[in-house]
Amino acid sequence: MEILYLLIPIAVVVMAVAIGALVWAVRSGQFDDLEGPAHRILMDDDDPRIPRRREEAESSRKPEQDKDKPT
Repeated sequence: MEILYLLIPIAVVVMAVAIGALVWAVRSGQFDDLEGPAHRILMDDDDPRIPRRREEAESSRKPEQDKDKPT
């Protein structure tokens, strides 16, 4: 039963920290735009990041062709 003298103040301190974190998050604007990041990922650019094999082959041939040309 004496453990309650320790657990109740610890629970109160943990709740105070949680409420303080919530108040800080609201004041700093963490909850201002909840839908923006969800829509931003859908509006990502459609440019492919990995070059296609044909484009890669053409880009690798160009420097070799330049070496064969007389200067």
